[in-house]
Amino acid sequence: MAEDSIDRHIAHWSRELADLDPDVEGAITRMQTLVGFLRQRREAALKARHLKGWEYDILWRLRSTGPPYQATPTWLARALNTHPATLTSRLDRLERSGHLARTHDPSDRRRLLVALTEKGHAAWEGTIEDQAAAEHTLLAPLTADEREHLSGLLRKVVTTIEATGPPLMPPVERP
Repeated sequence: MAEDSIDRHIAHWSRELADLDPDVEGAITRMQTLVGFLRQRREAALKARHLKGWEYDILWRLRSTGPPYQATPTWLARALNTHPATLTSRLDRLERSGHLARTHDPSDRRRLLVALTEKGHAAWEGTIEDQAAAEHTLLAPLTADEREHLSGLLRKVVTTIEATGPPLMPPVERP
């Protein structure tokens, strides 16, 4: 198998650290580097749509609610772990840009609902399509069996960690 930049990194640090485990260092450094690669692709996809990460996060949370893709600001603040005042200013910006709309709840006019607009849907879908393309490009050198095997190995690591703590992936909950 061909040598990569991580192999050279490990070779260097193996001379400095006698007890360095090259398999652990290799796996962790490769995962961190690949996540960085995907993060750069995500930022490029967001920039192409004139979105910031927090804007995408709000669109994603709204999209995760399912049709009609709306939620109360209180639910959004909790789901995004954001202070309500911070969320209000962010919702103002997204509403001005046309990505979402706020309306009164027809069943209780005292409550506001935040909903994705067509522009918000299009921005979310375009960004997720770009991310999916980057992920497929990243794993293109692997066969379907190898991708399944890799996913299974990583699942084993995640389930072990989650057995003694909270889920690593926050749940997608409906309002």
